[in-house]
Amino acid sequence: MKLTGEYVITAPREKVWALLNDPDVLRECLPGCEELHQTETGGLAARVTTKIGPVKATFNGTVELQDMNPPESYRIAGEGQGGVAGFAKGTADVRLAEEGETTILTYDADAQVGGKLAQLGNRLVGSTAKKLADQFFSCLAEKAGGHTIKADEAAPAAGTADEAALSEPADMAAIPGATVPPLATGVPEVGVQETATGTRSEARREGEHESAFSHAAHELEHAAEEAEEAVEERAAGGFLGGPMVWGFIAILVLIALWAIF
Repeated sequence: MKLTGEYVITAPREKVWALLNDPDVLRECLPGCEELHQTETGGLAARVTTKIGPVKATFNGTVELQDMNPPESYRIAGEGQGGVAGFAKGTADVRLAEEGETTILTYDADAQVGGKLAQLGNRLVGSTAKKLADQFFSCLAEKAGGHTIKADEAAPAAGTADEAALSEPADMAAIPGATVPPLATGVPEVGVQETATGTRSEARREGEHESAFSHAAHELEHAAEEAEEAVEERAAGGFLGGPMVWGFIAILVLIALWAIF
């Protein structure tokens, strides 16, 4: 299972790197973290309590840091056992790019799961890990004195020049068949009524199509949320086998740890 993410943090790269390697900061920012410390081998061990729907569990997880290249990149390797649920292990490559006083952090994680856990699919695993990572990096950015920006929001908006040009008043004299009304309001009086009527009809049809598409997308999203809630409720009721669910939660947070550290 592949997990990728990108965060734009409005803080210098050296500061972000230092915080990522501060156990006290990690303990405060990792959602549900009760204990986190460095191991004798230089890795990290954590005890985390997390909740998915009505199910809550506490587990221990460990990760090792490899290929350290301060303050640019490192690799994480982690593993854990989920009891009757199976096992999980994986690696994650973390990179910090500098852009002025801003840091662009990206990660690529590759996790393998086995046992009954592998039968549950990746959707719930990935979405839960992403939520934990979002919470973690928002906290980290606050510790650095900045905030996070979604990757798509950080990119400059295309067509800015065109939008500025469109905002300028049009030269009515250059438009065939148009006249400037009295008081120079800038509103043209178009002489061809059929053209104006056709344009309004086309705009109305486009609006109807857009409304229908938005409604269908909303219904699809609602159905997906209901399906996910149903899985969680059936898991809480023992459908997935009691201890298996608890082991599953442990592996979920382990995967989130790989993405975060």
